[in-house]
Amino acid sequence: MTKRTALVTGASSGIGKAVAEALLGRGYRVIGTSRDPERMAASARVPGVEYLPLDLTDEASIVACAEAAGAVDVLVNNAGESQLGALEELPMDALRRLFELNVFGAVRLTQLVLPGMRERRRGRVVMVGSMLASFPLAFRSSYVASKAAVKAFALASRRELSPYGVWLITVEPGAINTGISERRTRYQAEGSPYADDYRAVSTRLDANETVGIAAEKVAATVLGAIEAASPKPFYAVGSRAPLVFALRRILPRAAVERMVSRRHGLS
Repeated sequence: MTKRTALVTGASSGIGKAVAEALLGRGYRVIGTSRDPERMAASARVPGVEYLPLDLTDEASIVACAEAAGAVDVLVNNAGESQLGALEELPMDALRRLFELNVFGAVRLTQLVLPGMRERRRGRVVMVGSMLASFPLAFRSSYVASKAAVKAFALASRRELSPYGVWLITVEPGAINTGISERRTRYQAEGSPYADDYRAVSTRLDANETVGIAAEKVAATVLGAIEAASPKPFYAVGSRAPLVFALRRILPRAAVERMVSRRHGLS
């Protein structure tokens, strides 16, 4: 029986690497992407995974990646950027880059693999989002907006594709211990009036991620969604997700906003 093929973006670290390992363990042929696979450290590579270059801000790179991957049964849109900054102080070029990486690149790659999935009448597309899309946080407006956008694309498109056996899924992790704090892009203007609150959120984010769930736990959730006969539209994992989503349903919106703010160091 021919192995099914999975394409996982951002597979050199964190969630992407863990998902690649999990899929490989389930017998999939796994293709991982990285900006420059030839320069990947040996520790970043998963034995048995094939690697392709991919720059999600470059249309030609996205097209070339899709063509090189060929027929894909599973696409996991994981690659992206985490960003922190007050709305007033976010440089527009940084905001555009974030949406190119987190939204437009993922959507374009999805567009390119969908025709084959539809024709074969099977496929899974997973958008790796963030619980912050459901629980917005100050100084994360750009990141929250990007993750809310990919969630909306997936939710709104499900009915278009489910008749063809193709399912779009969003997985929202909470705080994850993957070293993402060290890679997060941060923007703060000199003499910023938001300095104290910005520092509080930045410090608490880093601390929460230090004790966050392992990438392997998120990967297990992604794998479960992929292998479900009729996947749910949405899965959340980490940061006590069952409890906090239950509270979100029963508490007033203002109370939930205060809860999120206090968890991240704001009064």
